[in-house]
Amino acid sequence: MREAGKGAAPSVEAGLAARLGELRVERGWSLDELARRSGLSRSTLSRLERGELSPTAAQLGRLCSVHERTMSRLLLEVEAQPPQFVPAGQQTVWRDEATGFVRRSVSPPHAGLRAEVVEGVLGPGAAIAYEDPPVPGLEQHIWVLEGTLEVTVDDTVHPVGPGDCLRFRLRGPSRFHCPGPERVRYALMIVAP
Repeated sequence: MREAGKGAAPSVEAGLAARLGELRVERGWSLDELARRSGLSRSTLSRLERGELSPTAAQLGRLCSVHERTMSRLLLEVEAQPPQFVPAGQQTVWRDEATGFVRRSVSPPHAGLRAEVVEGVLGPGAAIAYEDPPVPGLEQHIWVLEGTLEVTVDDTVHPVGPGDCLRFRLRGPSRFHCPGPERVRYALMIVAP
């Protein structure tokens, strides 16, 4: 695990920590109950909510699943209402130092819109895995811009190369892996059910 402050900007980290605590309280769950539902330890959850620890992509994926939110929607709740035009310099970038995963919210969720666009970058050999979808049946389209990405959905590994697009409805675990030899950069289009 990595210490807070080494990933996203401090304002995003602090807002994320606060929002995770709010979501738990809104549901009336204790830390023990959230630990049972998420599979994360009580002490890890406590440190995440206090902002002492920044979540990994896998941890954040588990929490999004438990709270029935996409990662982008959760990050949107941390920020002010997003504008219709999102300049590159104002797009939220989140880093998972443990895996080297970099996630840029190119077109964040917006009121009245069902889709969002995320740019993902993984280095050679890096992988991220999610145990459950944040929302069952979530529609995803993955368009590889550079490199090669291996996406595992429904126990099937899909090699996706430059220019290729993989589309599916996510109902179970998923895994993103960069087999190398160079990094992979891809666009992920997420459409809420």
